[in-house]
Amino acid sequence: MSLIRYQPINLFDNFNDEINRHLGNIRSKAAANQERNWAPAVDIREQDNSYLLSADIPGVDREKIEITLEDGVLTLKGERSEETATNGQEYRRRERAQGTFMRQFTLPETVDTQNISATVKDGVLDVVIPKQAKPQPTRITIN
Repeated sequence: MSLIRYQPINLFDNFNDEINRHLGNIRSKAAANQERNWAPAVDIREQDNSYLLSADIPGVDREKIEITLEDGVLTLKGERSEETATNGQEYRRRERAQGTFMRQFTLPETVDTQNISATVKDGVLDVVIPKQAKPQPTRITIN
């Protein structure tokens, strides 16, 4: 007759394995969604005469970036093309997001919308949004 030793830590390990197995399915679904929908990280700095919006977009071709301004909302759109494995090689792990992205920013009334400029260098998109003086209220006299 063999004795089975009671080890409560094994119960915890089994429980932990089951949780990780279920969460692993959730994580892989989240990773798949991230590949379809990603958004670049953006920093916005206020300078004396302008705002500087910097977006990390490594691997995005300049031709696949679109910047529009409509009704005071600045929209950044773009696409990072999906890389395919070559020479029969397969990916073992893919963490870099692929596909299209879109970010929108509501601009304050004090920006000069006619002189917004953008540049791309080393995978960083810089959008310079110049400031202008806010129009002062005008008092209208009644005749």
